[in-house]
Amino acid sequence: MKLTLPALILFATACFACIGVAASASGLLVTTQQDMTEERSEPFTQERFMAAQAAGLAILVDISASWCPTCRRQGEVIGQILERGEFADLVILKLDWDDQRQLARGFGARRQSTLVVYRGLDEVGRAIAITSDGDIQSLLSQAYTN
Repeated sequence: MKLTLPALILFATACFACIGVAASASGLLVTTQQDMTEERSEPFTQERFMAAQAAGLAILVDISASWCPTCRRQGEVIGQILERGEFADLVILKLDWDDQRQLARGFGARRQSTLVVYRGLDEVGRAIAITSDGDIQSLLSQAYTN
């Protein structure tokens, strides 16, 4: 039997869908680090940012784009760090580079994959395109040092 490319794609899609349904039904799906970051993060709003600043909280403004592989990797690493229980009170605000570019520019961001850390009103750290666990952990730690 000879399969055409469209038929093969349809078959593969159906197989992956069945595997996903079976895994979900059996409870085999696990939370990924990216999921952990998404669970802990909130969409950026000026109101939420200002409220967190006024409360003196540790804040990560994650300026990212859904299509950006570096941003995706940053999310995975941040998820791994959060999974270890570190920075439990960190407020993570996701600022969408494509939809909120003017706000991103207000933070001085020239590109996506920019991470900006605050402690209350003060910016205490900033990095662009870092993806290593140690670098991101060091950046986040800056919100907890005097």
